[in-house]
Amino acid sequence: GIGGAFQYGLQVSIINSPAEYIKSFIRETWLKRYSSSPSEDMVTLMWSFVVSIYTIGGLLGSLSAGYLSVRFGRKKAMLFANIPALLSATLMGLSRLCGSFEMIIAGRLFSGMCGGLALNIHLMYAGECAPRKLRGLIALTASTATAGGKFVGFALGLREVLGVDALWPVLMAANALPALFQLLTLPFFPDSPRYLLIDKKDKEGCI
Repeated sequence: GIGGAFQYGLQVSIINSPAEYIKSFIRETWLKRYSSSPSEDMVTLMWSFVVSIYTIGGLLGSLSAGYLSVRFGRKKAMLFANIPALLSATLMGLSRLCGSFEMIIAGRLFSGMCGGLALNIHLMYAGECAPRKLRGLIALTASTATAGGKFVGFALGLREVLGVDALWPVLMAANALPALFQLLTLPFFPDSPRYLLIDKKDKEGCI
């Protein structure tokens, strides 16, 4: 769940607190580039892109989740979902240093892809690996992880933590930590029995 539905919850909530700082960053960057202040409509448009492009990434991730989970297996597909997560963290974390608000937009697209992949494959992988008696309980871990991600996102966004002007790029790059955690731990997990039996025809491995 840490690298699955947690990522989705984190990215949904983390964007709220640095809103004004990112808008100010867009104004500053625009002024430096074009030697003129952007209109409020333009700032609002750029901010809308930052927020809404996450859903486009989520759609792309969700659409490719089925193919990747069959082609590479549930576990490898979950590991693959960490690539867009780390890409997004790098882009958003370095956006201020590079003076590019476009990097935030691209980063949000990649984080959406991660969320779409992770949320779908988490449910699939956990449900298929769970013992029959615990299957319902294990399926609920997706909801729990999503709620946990939202809570952590809001907590990190507090002014006493990372919700200040100097630290908003660090806040936006926070999704790198669960991605790294999953990359270090998930390789030790088993593969899905259903995937081994139905997709790989490996009856012995499934048993």
